[in-house]
Amino acid sequence: MKTTVFSTHKFEEPHLVKANDGKHQLKLLESRLTQETAILATGSKAVSLFTGDDASAHILEKFNAFGIKYIALRSAGFNHVDLAKAAELNIKVARVPAYSPYAIAEHTMALILALNRRLIKAHNRVREQNFSLNGLTGFDLNGKTVGVIGTGKIGSVLVKILHGFGCNILAQDIEESKDLIDKYGVIYSDCATLCKHADIISLHVPLKASTKHLINKEHIALMKSGVMLINTSRGGLVDTKAVIQGLKTRKIGYLGLDVYEEEEGLFFEDHSEDILQDDVIARLMTFNNVLITSHQAFLTETALANIADTTIYNLDCFEKQIASGNEVTIDE
Repeated sequence: MKTTVFSTHKFEEPHLVKANDGKHQLKLLESRLTQETAILATGSKAVSLFTGDDASAHILEKFNAFGIKYIALRSAGFNHVDLAKAAELNIKVARVPAYSPYAIAEHTMALILALNRRLIKAHNRVREQNFSLNGLTGFDLNGKTVGVIGTGKIGSVLVKILHGFGCNILAQDIEESKDLIDKYGVIYSDCATLCKHADIISLHVPLKASTKHLINKEHIALMKSGVMLINTSRGGLVDTKAVIQGLKTRKIGYLGLDVYEEEEGLFFEDHSEDILQDDVIARLMTFNNVLITSHQAFLTETALANIADTTIYNLDCFEKQIASGNEVTIDE
């Protein structure tokens, strides 16, 4: 099946080619899907999209006019697709529901450790032959209370890792995991209670209307002074301007982000020669207690291979007119 693959990155291309093994006609494009680039999919029966691609209603209408009836997402999240419009146009959408929860959870832990032990500052000092330890004091994770919001596949792996560090774990989810309660002593509570008692808060829920700006000025006001906040899920879970205010007042003592609310057109691209136009992320970057990575938590060889394998499998299923079991439903 002829498929236009938008936002193809060098790090994923060999995995896609290997998984495809010549089965589908893949048109690999570096271009991100936008109103202007949608026309590049003309002649294809399917498209494959990455997290930064725009599959809003107007673009889906263009796809429908081109005869495109299938979208294979190379991500677990699907908030960048207008699912209601896709259903209306009878465009089938499939995702990669799980590629490596370990990759995301381990990157989350890396952010926690790097912020706590001030590894970036320490590294930069040593490179300048400054071996002073002043200002590099961290804290023991053992005995600290960590709030995990969302205990699905990724959140559950993080709980296991945190338990190994000797942390006390609070959690919030619409479904409580008896396994996590029994094995790791997880205590479930509501979001407000979690915010009040956690020393570290990590987000692992999908972005939906009910979770948009879950971390807002009201929840930040409830948090402990000096709390560490980590987001490796979706940028829209956090009200960035409220977080900046929390950093300025020192309510938030550490911030680790792998995602950003306005990352489309910014992350995954080299802007080193450009003047940064986003004043919000520019302000974030001025704080020495903020660590930002550009949506790289998923970036392991295992995850890339799994994403490619599932994407090609979904294309196989589309071609055979067989439901893959990974199709996104509007109420998910």
